[in-house]
Amino acid sequence: MGLLLAGCSGKQTLRGVFSKEQTPYEKYAAKLKDAKLDETALGQEWLQAGQQALRDSITVTLPFKETGYFSAEKPKALGYRIAAKRGERLVVNLEMKAREQAQVFMDLFEAPAIPSAEAHRVASADTASTSISYEVDEDQQHILRVQPELLRSGQYTVTIQAEPTLAFPVQGKTSRNIASIWGDPRDGGVRLHEGVDVFAKRGTPAIASTEGVVSKVSVTPRGGKVVWLTDVKRRQSLYYAHLDSQAVAAGQRVQIGDTLGFIGNTGNAITTNPHLHFGIYRFGRGATNPFPYLYESNQKLPDVRIDASLVGNWVRISAKSANIRLQPTIKSTVYATLPQHTPLQVMGGVDTWYRIALPNGTEAYIAGSLVEATTKPVRYEKISAETDLLDEAHPLAAAKDSLKPGNNVAVLGNYNGFQLVRNDDGLLGWINTEGDVSLR
Repeated sequence: MGLLLAGCSGKQTLRGVFSKEQTPYEKYAAKLKDAKLDETALGQEWLQAGQQALRDSITVTLPFKETGYFSAEKPKALGYRIAAKRGERLVVNLEMKAREQAQVFMDLFEAPAIPSAEAHRVASADTASTSISYEVDEDQQHILRVQPELLRSGQYTVTIQAEPTLAFPVQGKTSRNIASIWGDPRDGGVRLHEGVDVFAKRGTPAIASTEGVVSKVSVTPRGGKVVWLTDVKRRQSLYYAHLDSQAVAAGQRVQIGDTLGFIGNTGNAITTNPHLHFGIYRFGRGATNPFPYLYESNQKLPDVRIDASLVGNWVRISAKSANIRLQPTIKSTVYATLPQHTPLQVMGGVDTWYRIALPNGTEAYIAGSLVEATTKPVRYEKISAETDLLDEAHPLAAAKDSLKPGNNVAVLGNYNGFQLVRNDDGLLGWINTEGDVSLR
């Protein structure tokens, strides 16, 4: 097993949607199958965890930062669902802290419109760099999957951010200076605004948002003095209108930041203050909203402020009842309301929220103020009849140990007819309180 896993660490390059080369994840999975490890319980768990992360991904809001722990004992994959917009660049970085070097596979997928359909991979990380930078081509849900190789433990920190793919087209301004947006009514509602407007002093330079070739320099009744810049890389044209004057000629190649013209109010903007109308037209597909191409969030990555010592361990609800949510925010949908002393396993944390797993395996988030460590028992009880100490809160779970009559257990929490307990030897497990077992 060790030799096989060590042989899966070849360096790979970032690849996109059109790549036919196997990803590091696919190569690793293929080697597991070649060695028939996919027929073992451990190998099957690893492959199933990867698929489950795509099906049961947790929706996150950017910018996002989470710290958690991968345990070598149980294969696990993380799934993060992101509402991505055309024109954004998704930037993902992963930091691992582990005693032994561990490969971690990161893959980005377009989420299928039909839940039962297969997710389409669009980018993968080089296992040496553990980062992804991907320009979003369509408004669509995307899923990031993060999964370590078998038999490796370590603490992870994953960050996901969105940034604009184009430089801002007005010198000295930012996306916070956009005054009129895509879809605003024009001419009494007869047409809609196919771009964004940025107001600035007359004569302020309008600059190239990307490297490209100037395709047209002209004067039109509506746009006044205009410049068209071809963005060959993204198969689109950038439109600069209402210029006071133009500073380039058709056929000229420009770099990011080069001056194309100067802000004015020519064309049908003659009655308004000087501003740039900036539009984007995709080849063969027409106008598209420029805002995501230019928007730069001023939100900073949140610090992870949970108690890191609890990651991988059990906590319980300390309040009389508590809501667990689908996202780490009070504005998120409530997934369930749980009673006091419900045990939860901490999988990671975002800001002051714990990412937790219920005893049935479902993952969600809970505010850190609503839980407490299980170091101090709820109470002590004595076993009155022989019973099994189970590894899960399920009637068919495997027995870890047998508790004899007279044995003392520390009760740490309650869940659906089961109790999480610790025996005299410090072993944690579950006992079924709805069977023939009685406690006193």
